[in-house]
Amino acid sequence: MKIYTKTGDDGNTGLQGNVRISKSHSRIMAYGTVDEANAAIGVVLTNVLDKDIIDVLSKIQNDLFILGSDLSNQNLNDLKNRISLDMIEKIEGIIDNFELELSPITNFILPGGDTAAAQIHQVRTIIRRAETLVVKLSDKDEINSNCIIYLNRLSDLMFVIGRLINKRNGIQDIIWKP
Repeated sequence: MKIYTKTGDDGNTGLQGNVRISKSHSRIMAYGTVDEANAAIGVVLTNVLDKDIIDVLSKIQNDLFILGSDLSNQNLNDLKNRISLDMIEKIEGIIDNFELELSPITNFILPGGDTAAAQIHQVRTIIRRAETLVVKLSDKDEINSNCIIYLNRLSDLMFVIGRLINKRNGIQDIIWKP
């Protein structure tokens, strides 16, 4: 099978259920940004050494594939919508576990420090943009609303992982100085 199909040469792309829409549609922008976040996590994984973080990020990559699939599905009655409250609760548990290693935040923290920590903060901002685009999509189209919650928690997780990477590498949080 060839990688190119030529079916998108007219500026349209296919969704689940053989529906075709413009590549500029907000649905495509939303799951395209989720895909961008997934690719950015792949870059982070080339610089992370801690097995627990690698395991979490690898699982998140798979979850983001599922989330993208949910966003490409216009039929909410379809059982293919798979982002669930259980997945969100698992992220919350990971955040709670990782935060046990961190001191409480008393200031705003700037992205940076270790290369992987800086990259994970970049992932966090991509996820925030994806969340915004998914919310915009939900304003006019029905979606699996768990996608919004999942992305919101995921950006929090990326913030915590950025702090954790720095701490484990002996780098202090970079405090914002107004």
